Amino acid sequence: MTATTHAPATASAPPRDQDASGRRARRSAGRRRGGAAGVLMAPFFVLLVLVFLVPVATAVWLSFFSDDQPGLGFGPERTVFVGLRSYAAVLTDPSFLTGLGTVGLYCLIYIPLMVIGSLALALLLDSGVVRLRAWAQLGLFLPHAVPGIIAALIWLYLYTPGISPIIEAFAKGDITVDFLGLHTTVPSIVNIALWSNLGYNMVVFYAALQAVPREVLEASVVDGAGPVRTALQVKTPLVRSSIVMVAMFTLIWALQLFTEPALLHQSSAMVGARFSPSMYIYDAAFSRNNYSLAAAASVILLVITIAVSYGVTRWTNRIEAAEENAR
Repeated sequence: MTATTHAPATASAPPRDQDASGRRARRSAGRRRGGAAGVLMAPFFVLLVLVFLVPVATAVWLSFFSDDQPGLGFGPERTVFVGLRSYAAVLTDPSFLTGLGTVGLYCLIYIPLMVIGSLALALLLDSGVVRLRAWAQLGLFLPHAVPGIIAALIWLYLYTPGISPIIEAFAKGDITVDFLGLHTTVPSIVNIALWSNLGYNMVVFYAALQAVPREVLEASVVDGAGPVRTALQVKTPLVRSSIVMVAMFTLIWALQLFTEPALLHQSSAMVGARFSPSMYIYDAAFSRNNYSLAAAASVILLVITIAVSYGVTRWTNRIEAAEENAR
């Protein structure tokens, strides 16, 4: 009886040992995966802290302090807490508000031209209409390889009266063109940015188009869709995520407009030292030595960029959700 009673317990012991060893193996595998993920993600978080979080925290800290002189201004400077005084000074400064308006106009012109132009070029290359496709891609991408300062200098030469071959050619036809006039300065800056970045975004769209399933395109051809209809109604909706990404990054870079107007400032009275918010920050920090004002303007620009990016993201998500519900 004793042997009969203990036999089931002896038979059930190995499965419990196997379950325990299985759990230990799974926990060990989970720890190894977590450790590997931590090692792979560590460089990203280190760069995030050093390149983004630390500068942002420093800017926020500097914006609350300022160097003031006590009395009548004859004593030594001392750093004092000023609270939101620098933010109020930035938000009530007409030059900063004018710079925001200028950048807003720049975005309204530049972003649609950039997204539509680069997408159109990518669709042309993907359709096979363009011959020597590899050479066309290289030619379109090459301007992006030129540093921004060099590109601005090239266009400054082409925009400057007296030395510009373009202005001279127009003058021979009795056409007067002022690329740096009151109403042409922003379009001229847009032209420089388009020339520099159109090819890069075209490559992004072209890579996305290469991932479109070929059977979908073949089905559209069987249904009688022509090249234009296939490009607009089949290919474009399938690369919508890439369109949103390009538009978002273009918007973020456009809000930080600096290089082109900073160089044109030397040759045009229409481009002031505070033409854009980034130029306002540079002028406050290095021309007026007001680091508190520059830090406050930097934080305001960061908040505007985050808010606009978030708004665009929410808007595109709502459109996608509405289209999915409509289906």
